[in-house]
Amino acid sequence: MPTTLGELSALVGGDLIGPADMIIEGAAPLGQAGPRQITLIDRPERLSKIPPNEIAAAVVPRKVEAAPFPIIRVEDVHRAFSLIVRFFRPPRENERKGVHPQAIISPTARLGPDVEIHPLAVIGDDVEIGEGSTIHSGVRILAGCKIGRQVTIFPNAVLYENTVVGDRCIIHAGAVLGAYGFGYCCEDGRHVLSSQFGNVVLGDDVEIGANTTIDRGTYGSTTIGEGTKIDNLVMIGHNCRIGRHNLICAQVGIAGSTTTGDYVVMAGQVGVRDHVHIGDGAVLGAMAGVINDVPPNARFVGIPATPEREQMLKQAAFAKLPEMRRQLKEIQETLRRLVARLDQSDQSKEAA
Repeated sequence: MPTTLGELSALVGGDLIGPADMIIEGAAPLGQAGPRQITLIDRPERLSKIPPNEIAAAVVPRKVEAAPFPIIRVEDVHRAFSLIVRFFRPPRENERKGVHPQAIISPTARLGPDVEIHPLAVIGDDVEIGEGSTIHSGVRILAGCKIGRQVTIFPNAVLYENTVVGDRCIIHAGAVLGAYGFGYCCEDGRHVLSSQFGNVVLGDDVEIGANTTIDRGTYGSTTIGEGTKIDNLVMIGHNCRIGRHNLICAQVGIAGSTTTGDYVVMAGQVGVRDHVHIGDGAVLGAMAGVINDVPPNARFVGIPATPEREQMLKQAAFAKLPEMRRQLKEIQETLRRLVARLDQSDQSKEAA
């Protein structure tokens, strides 16, 4: 539904510089917004690169003083723009329908008030599901699992037996929690699966991305701390203990018995070996290969991962290798000539 620029400014509590009665028909990211749409610009240096007639208006940081088009100045550009996008494209609100008759639920399962279970979900023996949780189609929750309040589990996720999920967690489609850990011992020339008596425990407000897998502990629990957010296609091995409010990006692989502190960040495709500890507030750059403990608040990059400054110095030296090789050849040639001259000099002295 079209609205005015003034109404959008009031919606986000911003400072409007431009005509309040300008009609805005929608919102889109920069590069996709049209001449009757509003966009966001989070970096002021981009303002001069946008033709005046390409967009109708923009949400900008409050420090911006002027622009070649109408602007709404705010403290938090992304929060304000999300409110505007929500205004134009409100999320679909489905009426909660309770437990679908085609869901398969054990008679020993215990469901809290206002639980919604979609068709073809399977709930095993002695499962507990807290108030207001939503279980989508195709989810498999095996025996003994405990699901907290206001949890959402999207289609085809699988929770092995005795998995514990805290309040307000989100588990995306295809995630697998509690599969057997990749641990074997060799007996009589055969690989024999190790004990798999543990489980997986998620703290409150954890989010698990699509197709992420978290293995159960060998004897105890593999734990994910409160508030930690895990992206898609992440693998966390058995016995790991992930701290609170970690951010773990796509395709990270964490081997068994690794621990992390709080507020750790792992960028995409980080690989962490087993039995290491990542300290509080540490940041691991994309594709870092971690083979040793990482101290708190450190920034490690590279393979093998080392402190960021050390890695940058190595990369700078690596870039100079062709030049250093040429210089080495020149030095070798100069040395060869000097040796030849010395030999000639010695021969002349002997002849004299």
